[in-house]
Order: sequence, then structure tokens, then C-alpha cells
Amino acid sequence: MKQQTNRLPLMLAAVSIISVSVQAWAEMPVSGEHSAHHGGDMASAPMKEDAAEKSSMPGMDHGSMKHDSPSAPPGSMSGMDQGDMKATPMSAAAMPGMAHGAMAGSQPNKDMAMPGMDHGGMSAQGGSAPADARDPHAYSDGYTLDKGAYALPGPRQLKLADEHKFGSVLIDRLERVRGRDNYSTAYDAMAWYGTDYDHLVIKAEGDVAKGKLQDARTEFLWGHAIAPYWDTQLGLRHDSGVGPKRNWLAAGVQGLSPYWFEVDATAYLGSSGRTALRLGAEYELLLTQKLILQPRAEINIYGKDDAAREIGSGLSSSVVGLRLRYEINRQLAPYIGVERTGKSGKTADMARASGERTTETRWVAGLRFWF
Repeated sequence: MKQQTNRLPLMLAAVSIISVSVQAWAEMPVSGEHSAHHGGDMASAPMKEDAAEKSSMPGMDHGSMKHDSPSAPPGSMSGMDQGDMKATPMSAAAMPGMAHGAMAGSQPNKDMAMPGMDHGGMSAQGGSAPADARDPHAYSDGYTLDKGAYALPGPRQLKLADEHKFGSVLIDRLERVRGRDNYSTAYDAMAWYGTDYDHLVIKAEGDVAKGKLQDARTEFLWGHAIAPYWDTQLGLRHDSGVGPKRNWLAAGVQGLSPYWFEVDATAYLGSSGRTALRLGAEYELLLTQKLILQPRAEINIYGKDDAAREIGSGLSSSVVGLRLRYEINRQLAPYIGVERTGKSGKTADMARASGERTTETRWVAGLRFWF
């Protein structure tokens, strides 16, 4: 009985504390920031006007956001039905000064286009190039070769790559030739100087045997580009060596045909009504990056006889060869090979009358280089 009497004051004190706590909790006002959500509805109480102003984003139009309670001031998050909020990109909603009332739906807004851009003026590529398309100064912002970070001495203006002048010399064949009963040295070279569109071309080909120039052909041509990889050539040809010299007008084409055949075709017009046609082609087959097999063929056709030089009309001569070269580098390559030469028609008849062979197999070894 005494124990129960001692516990009674403790029980009364605990009941008093619980009663005071419940009463205080019941009298506490529910703010917009601490409202509880029950079944999709949020109970709200009016917020202070200054708190509402701080919680709203600057320039935001909340007219399109629905509220359950008419007493909730604009900018307050209390009383908001989150299910009624329209689906809009968050990046656009975060931009100050943007009216959210215009952001209904998920379709892109035309008003969100970049300022100053006229999309109506955009059109597909096509039509003629502008008048200054070939003028490098239209895009150089006033810079020349003697002004700016890469200045060079002298009043030199900027130029496009195909306006610069370049030059090169190619010794395509410089070889020692072994025939059935003789040795000779043959050469085939080409040099050019100018731009990509117009350039001077010099070609030289010949044979030297027993210390004497046997047959030589030298051409001075003006080349003009007519298409990618193709040039027209117009100029003069001069024949020398054994027999009288001959001069010709020359006109032809040279370039890279489909399937990577290098083609050289030239027609000639000489004195006394002489005509000639020369066709040449070669192909480079890369066995490796440095080992290259090169087939080559050439034919010569003449319109009339030239007995002084032992040339008959029709198909006069032909050469078919095969060379294997090793490129030490791109500019220097030794090679070995074999070729078959032949004379045809009246030219063969003249060769037999002089005791010469009409066909022959030759072994060659030489050097190809350019600079």
C-alpha cells in the first residue's frame, strides 16, 4: 500500500506533461511549408506576404498553376495540386522573366527561338558560287603575307594553293639495256613548271649505243588542266639521232584514267604532210608499300613513209615491258625488268632490208627518281 502511494505523484506528473504537449501541438498553426499531404490534397494556411514574395521566382506568371485553396496567395506553394501542373521542360521554367502561362503542353514554343535568327531565309545549298569565291582576300580579314602573325618580307598578297607556281623533274627511266648482241642506255624524263592549271612541260626520251645518240624525241608543251587528273598539251616535238632531224606540231592529252592507268596520247603534224600518233600507258601495282610492279606499253603509228629514218606508214613500232622497283624512299627507287620490242609493217620490212632484227627481248636495270 505504501508503494502504491509513492507511485501516485509520478503518474500524475506524467499525465500532466502529456496533456500540455497535446494541447500545444493542437494549437500550432499549419504553414504552407509544413503542410501534410493526404490523398493528393494539401491543407494550407495563409503565409506572410513577405515570405510569399521571397518564395516566388522573379517574373514568373503562375496563372496557369491551379490551387485548391483560394486563400493561398500567388507564389505560395501551399494549396498547390501537383497533378494539375503542365508538363514543361525544366530548363525553360528556370529562365527568369519567362511567362509560364505560355508553356502549356509539351510542344516547342516558337517564341523560344534564338533572338535575331531569321529561319525563313535559310535555304538548301546550290546555285552559282559567289563572285569573290576565288578571292583569298575576301576571307583573310585584311591580312597579307607581310602583315600579321605569319608575315613575310615584301608586299606580297595571299594566294590560294592552286595559284602558286611549282616545279618538278621526274626521271622515270634511266636504265642500262642488254639486248641479244648489244648494250645501250635508255632514258625517259619529264619536267614541268607552273600552276596546277597551266604549266610548261618538257619531255625527253632516247637511246644511246656505242657512245652515239641513236634515236631521241624531245617535246616542249604547254599543259592546261581540263578535268581532275587530266591535262591537254600543245606544243612542239623535235626528233634527232641517226638520220635527218624532224620537227612536229604536237597536241594531246595526259592523265590518270579510271582504274589508275596513266595514259599519254599525242598526235603530231610534220612537214610534207607527215602525221604520227603515239599512245602510251602504264600501271603501278603495289605488292607492298615499297615494292611496286609496273607494266608499261607504247605504240607508234605514222601516216606516211619516211625512208630516211627507216619508218614506214601504219603501225611502226611497239614496246611492252614489266619493271619491278623498290622505293628506298618516294623519290629514289632502283628497279629491274624485261621488255619486248617489235617493228611492224613497212618499218619491219625496212629493218630486215638493213639486216636488223624486227623483234627483240631486252633485260633492263635502272633507277627512277624525282626532285
